[in-house]
Amino acid sequence: MLLRSLGAGVSGLKNFQSDLDVIGNNIANVSTSGYKKARINFEDLFSQQLQGASANKNAIDVGLGSQTGSIDNIVTGGTINQTGNPYDLAINGEGYFTVTDGTTNYYTRAGDFKLNTNGNGLVNSQGLSLVGVNGNFNGVSSFTVAPNGTITGVPTGGGAPVNLGTVRVDTFSNPAGLEKVGNSLYRQTAASGPAAQAPGVGTSTTLQQGALEGSNVDLTDEMTNLIEAQRAYQANARTILTADQILQELVGLKR
Repeated sequence: MLLRSLGAGVSGLKNFQSDLDVIGNNIANVSTSGYKKARINFEDLFSQQLQGASANKNAIDVGLGSQTGSIDNIVTGGTINQTGNPYDLAINGEGYFTVTDGTTNYYTRAGDFKLNTNGNGLVNSQGLSLVGVNGNFNGVSSFTVAPNGTITGVPTGGGAPVNLGTVRVDTFSNPAGLEKVGNSLYRQTAASGPAAQAPGVGTSTTLQQGALEGSNVDLTDEMTNLIEAQRAYQANARTILTADQILQELVGLKR
């Protein structure tokens, strides 16, 4: 009995340490553009059966603690904040910007882009190219991004507007299954399913120029979760301490 309670308490400490790590990371990214908060889910461990079930009598099982079942990305939208920078883009609705290093595609909701060195495309803070943009920005005095992602430039010397490409927006059957790889980037996994161009861009999903999507972290919720996780950690520590005190009493019986 004592070893079971000790093991259950230890599993609780490990789990709520992970919970505190997740909450702390959410709080640290409360002002990170495009950040999607994470949520940890726990599962009970298998139980030790002391007596099997029979007619008119339930089984007697003792649980052996808990474990982390999953850590999910919560992909609800964040607040759209106006910046006035024409290179900043925000997505209203589902989907992710697709950026590439030339070999691998990554996905992000952080739309803080800038011109690349050659002036013929947009890149993010890590220098990854925004897929779908391939026009000569050096030859235009200004440009606009339509809600459907089409980029139109006004030539410096006048003349007809020129097309500078169309921003690609991808969606996934299970976006919560995307893998975080740092720098506000995601990578597709078997859980997320393959990337596919988002349907309805310009209608149900729109792009907004001169704006950035804020984090979807609610600081009030996270502080509440932090208190709950702290108290749960303390309670599991108390379980271990109580079991240890009882064990000391048993050891003392030999004296």
